[in-house]
Amino acid sequence: MNDYFATCRFGLESVLAGELRFIGADNVSAKDARVDFSGDFALLCRANLCLRTAERVFMKIGSFKATSFEELFQGVFALNWEDYIPKSAAFPVKGKSARSTLHSVPDCQSITKKAIVERLRKGHSVRVLPEDGPKVIVEVGLLEDIATLALDASGAGLNRRGYRTLNAEAPIIETLAAGLVLLSGYRGKGPFLDPMCGSGTIAIEAALIAKNRAPGMLRQFAAEEWPFLSKRHWKAERERAQDLERHESLENITASDIDESVLKLARFHANKAGVDLAFSRADVTELHRRDTGGILVCNPPYGERLSDRRTCAALYSKMGRAFAQLHDWTAVIISSHPGFEKSLGRRADKRRKIYNSGLPCQVYTYRYK
Repeated sequence: MNDYFATCRFGLESVLAGELRFIGADNVSAKDARVDFSGDFALLCRANLCLRTAERVFMKIGSFKATSFEELFQGVFALNWEDYIPKSAAFPVKGKSARSTLHSVPDCQSITKKAIVERLRKGHSVRVLPEDGPKVIVEVGLLEDIATLALDASGAGLNRRGYRTLNAEAPIIETLAAGLVLLSGYRGKGPFLDPMCGSGTIAIEAALIAKNRAPGMLRQFAAEEWPFLSKRHWKAERERAQDLERHESLENITASDIDESVLKLARFHANKAGVDLAFSRADVTELHRRDTGGILVCNPPYGERLSDRRTCAALYSKMGRAFAQLHDWTAVIISSHPGFEKSLGRRADKRRKIYNSGLPCQVYTYRYK
């Protein structure tokens, strides 16, 4: 049994914790923008492949108090790095620090690297570490004077599913899009709509959920290079994920946008993701749906510049009139606009603070009866 943690966006901790419990993680504990858990190596592979809202997954090596560089050096040196890093391996050190005495991240990275080098020289009984072998990424994180040393199992952020390769203006990141879909309660049944779909990310994430397709199936992970982690774990977990996939029609998932140019990107991304979705050109303010029991999720413009806020407020007002015609639908909308509820013309049934690209936002949930 190993100790791990997964990072996430502020506001999605409970969603990520639920995902981890669902895939079989033990000792799940949520903190700010992070969820700790434990499990075997198979679970580590499963977490990277299957988690939809995690940004990265780490394997924890140790933690200790460090208020001086000497304490940091000795604490790092005391850990059994030779069990994880072969004498030929490359081991770049990443770092971060918050509310700690040791606030210089470059200095913390340098001290950590020196301590690991000394430990590996001793542990492997060598003088030279060529660093020309497999890569093992180390992270040193300091929070309130507690240093946590971990191995980055993901490498590139888990939002990089492998299907979104073309850029649109202000796209929503995949992990946040999946979080909004999960917060809406959508699990693949009933109508689903994104009436402002942009390059298609929310609808594609909904389709992956409907199919129960692991979001990491199109990519590789840093931990696949770890010499101490057997390739058989990855093979078994990829096969497991494929066996659990549902082969269902996605005709209930619809997405539209007023901009035909971004719809071309959406169709390209959906095709690359391997999900058969219909994207159409439509104006959200002219929305008409006669079906019931549906879920709407969208990421409208926020109007970050003051001159744009008035334009967005007018758009929200028209959206509110269009959405009011829905019957037995749930709508989940994210925005940073301070007057969103007033402009929409209705107070939300539920709100949740969340961050989108560094912007403090609210996720508004509406129940239309």
